[in-house]
Amino acid sequence: MWDYPRPPRIGEAGERIRVVHGGVVVADSRSALRVLETSHPPAYYLPPEDVDQSLLERTSTSTVCEWKGTATYWTVQAGGRVSVDAAWSYEDPVPAFEAIRSHLAFHPAKVDECWVGGERATPQPGRLLRRLDHVPGRRALQGRARHSRLVGGRHADC
Repeated sequence: MWDYPRPPRIGEAGERIRVVHGGVVVADSRSALRVLETSHPPAYYLPPEDVDQSLLERTSTSTVCEWKGTATYWTVQAGGRVSVDAAWSYEDPVPAFEAIRSHLAFHPAKVDECWVGGERATPQPGRLLRRLDHVPGRRALQGRARHSRLVGGRHADC
């Protein structure tokens, strides 16, 4: 992850990405985009048409990425289970990341299952990566834990 590009690089994922929560398929895509960013696990952004939008509710949370712009967060409600801020998207990304406009990425630690290709992502205890997000309305930058999952020997956010 430390040898990933800076600024981040975006490309086709080339694998089927599935997200399941509460026994319900929340997202299933063969058209996901993968973002590789220094010191972060790969993030998979799924097109909105491949996500069951009826299971999402926008939250008031937002963060700012110096490369991609302002992120909007979403709660996932499926199968009687609720996970706050389990997904994020960029509704108005910077021009270099226009390709991920309105695509959704999911925090694997906040949903029940995340699949990359035929492999289920599994949690890595004690493996928390940090990133700095500016939360509008707050004076200072705050560290925000970013959970990673091991997929095929590598960490991934779905």
